[in-house]
Parts: sequence; C-alpha cells; structure tokens
Amino acid sequence: MLHASVFTRNQTYREESLTTCEEDRPLIVQFCANDPNTLLKAAKLAENSCDAIDINLGCPQKIAKKGHYGAFLQDEWDLLYKMVNLCHRKLHVPVTCKIRVFESIEKTVNYTQMLEKAGCQLLTVHGRTREQKGPLTGLASWKHIKAVKENVNIPVFANGNIQYLEDADRCVKETGVNGIMSAEGNLHNPALFNGVSPPVWEMAEEYLELVDKYPCSTSYIRGHLFKLFQHAVQIHEDIREEVAKAKTVQCFKSATQQLKEKCLHDIEHSKEDPSIAHKLGLPHPYWICQPYVRPDPSPVNKDSNATSEKGGKLKRPLIELSVEDSNLSKKKLKKKLRNPGKLFDAALKIKYERCSLCANPKGQKCCYALCKNCCRKKTYVEILDCSGHHFSFKSRSRT
Repeated sequence: MLHASVFTRNQTYREESLTTCEEDRPLIVQFCANDPNTLLKAAKLAENSCDAIDINLGCPQKIAKKGHYGAFLQDEWDLLYKMVNLCHRKLHVPVTCKIRVFESIEKTVNYTQMLEKAGCQLLTVHGRTREQKGPLTGLASWKHIKAVKENVNIPVFANGNIQYLEDADRCVKETGVNGIMSAEGNLHNPALFNGVSPPVWEMAEEYLELVDKYPCSTSYIRGHLFKLFQHAVQIHEDIREEVAKAKTVQCFKSATQQLKEKCLHDIEHSKEDPSIAHKLGLPHPYWICQPYVRPDPSPVNKDSNATSEKGGKLKRPLIELSVEDSNLSKKKLKKKLRNPGKLFDAALKIKYERCSLCANPKGQKCCYALCKNCCRKKTYVEILDCSGHHFSFKSRSRT
C-alpha cells in the first residue's frame, strides 16, 4: 500500500516504493487516499509501470484511522464513488478495489454494487469487518464474499482464512470467486500456492538471492524475515536480535545461516527426542513455514509474561528501563532497548540548519549553505567548487 499524497510530492518515496522489474508482471499498484484528485495524480505517475491501480479501502490499522483512509472511508460512499469513477475515466489501466465487509450482508452487497457502478473492474473482498484486527481478528466470513460474488458482474477475489492451499481450493468451491488473495498466510509461507511447507531458512535464502538481484530497503528485508522466522525466533531469541539489528544484506544472510545451523541441530536431536520438534505445539515443527495464529483476546493474554496452553510465549516482555523512560510508548521502548543512547525528546536533539533549497540538513562546511545533493547539482551546473563537499568542477575545467 502506497500513500497517494506522499507519492505525488516525494520523488524519493516514489522511486523507493515503486521498485520493480520486467519479470514482476502482472503488477497492481495499490494506493490509499481520501481525495479524488490526489489519487488520480498518484495513479497517473504509476500507470506506465503497472497493469492496474488498486484503491485500498480495507486497511483497518490505527494509522489509517488517523490519516482518514482505508477501511475508515467505507461509510463515505459519495467520496468513494468520485475517487473510483475519476480514476476509471482518466486512467489507461483498470481500477480495482480491496474492501472489508460490513456486519450486514445486504449493506456489503449494496456497497460493492456502488463501487462496480463507479467503475471498479475487480473487487477483492476481505471477509472481516474493520473492527476485526489484532487479537480480535477472528474468522473471515465467506458468506459475505459469496453474496458479493452472486450480486456483481465483475471478477471477485476472496481474502481471509487462507493459510494453506487446501483453504484456497475450499474457498473457491464455497464462494464461487474468480481468485484468491492471501496476505499473512503467504508472508509466513511464500510457497503456500505451491501446496508445500519448506524449511524457513530455504525461503529466506531464496528471498535474499532475489534481494541481491533486485536491491531494496533493509526495512523490507527485516519485515519479510520476521514473518518467515515468526515461530523459530521464539525458540532462538538470539536470532531475533540479529535480524532486528541487521543493517546490511550480509548481516541478514549471517542471521539466516545461524538459524539454519540451530534448526539442523534440533532436527538431528529430534530423532532421539521428538518433543524438540513440537516445543510450540504447532501443526508442524517450528522450523517449517506455517501460519501464525493470533492468541485469543482473553484476560490472561494481557500479561506480557503469560504463556499459551501450548507452552509458547504470547508476547515478548520489555526489559525494565530507568524511571525517565517510563513515559515512552512500547514502540519507543523497543527502540531504546536496541539503541540505549537514542533520544526522543526533540528539545535535546541537535538542531541542524536546513538546506536553502530543500528540507534536508545543510552541510556544515558547505560554501553555499546546501545539502550535499543540492550542492552537487549547483556546482555541476554553474561550474563551481565547494571545499566543504569536496566538489571541484571549476578547478577541473581549468585543467
């Protein structure tokens, strides 16, 4: 999901988020937005690099509520009609939508018929309401999806409850949909649609080979590996820290190799002690790619040190920090644990003067009060020198 507003105004965000290759087709670029013109502008910038534009109307996260997009637009039908219809009329590629359902099947059907009328050419229906998230996720309703499929004339994809290939086959039979989408199930097991569950390190190694071929942000790599290693790092917590602190592809490869060695060691010993393979009470041994099922939202799970009936920890406890850190959020506390010297108080942070041409900090010794990138452009175009950034276009031209 790409943020349409940021996509239109930030070239760096555009280049990093729309990183693709010729083999990555067919490709659908998904945007979140709450303004028809902004969405269209973003879609225009992306349409030549993809085969369709998708509008995310299903994100239930807090950031979507704060930014007023995703599933938090599903009550504003007039706005959504304008967004879909404008893109349908002005773009050269199809417009698709991903939605969540309402509690009422009838309202859900009316909602999807409105989107179809606006110009949506494919619907992905996540069979959960926007309140069904986190520990309240629960099961997706395939009845809602079936009702939508029976009452619209465009292709419908089903999303929700897809953890194994058998689930996909069963969903098609029960709902009659044209296709299946898997989000978390596919992230935990990228071989899901091949109907196999390989060892986690094999999928990680294959993914890192692709990273070598098609470089990407380390945050993307970290996110993918944590999904693959979801169960394994509960057993080998040191690997969790290795992945969390990794800053290069080589560091991620090293962490994967370490996990592989630990898993192979456990596999060998499990021949004598089968309980090793089922420490977490999972359907498969912890080293096999498999879904992650969120714990039930019962009172016991609110205790960070609580354990499930199957023996696994439900949540990793935060180490106690000093009194002055007690007011930090959990996310900031985790960052503090990884980097004890990190400052969160804006008043204590070093203030850097801004570049006179952009929002980046200027070089401290720059002759023109610019950041390095702006200085390079200026000195190159105007044939100047900058001792602070060590650019010498003027000196070189004399020689």
